[in-house]
Amino acid sequence: MEECFALQVHPSDNVATIFASPEKGSRVRVDDSTGTSHGMQVEADIPYGHKIALKDIAQGESIFKYGEVIGQATQPIGPGQHVHVHNVASLRGRGDLAPAIAGEGAHEI
Repeated sequence: MEECFALQVHPSDNVATIFASPEKGSRVRVDDSTGTSHGMQVEADIPYGHKIALKDIAQGESIFKYGEVIGQATQPIGPGQHVHVHNVASLRGRGDLAPAIAGEGAHEI
């Protein structure tokens, strides 16, 4: 079986990027930016290059990748679960959110 590994880029990240296509039930080695590794079980099939949850993520909680918020969980996500558009709402490039952040550097027209 192909060795599966994932990379947690920043210490605050609650997801890691998978560099294989592991199936549910397989093990993945998660490496972080310090060179520390730990193993975890994959709880769903995950396509190459997608994200795996490193811990429990509550509905409404921010998803951190690269030390930045990349979205918000639309449902609870458990460790080892696939993290993608089916359970994350993007917070970037959304014109529908502009009024909610108008006081944070947004320009009014």
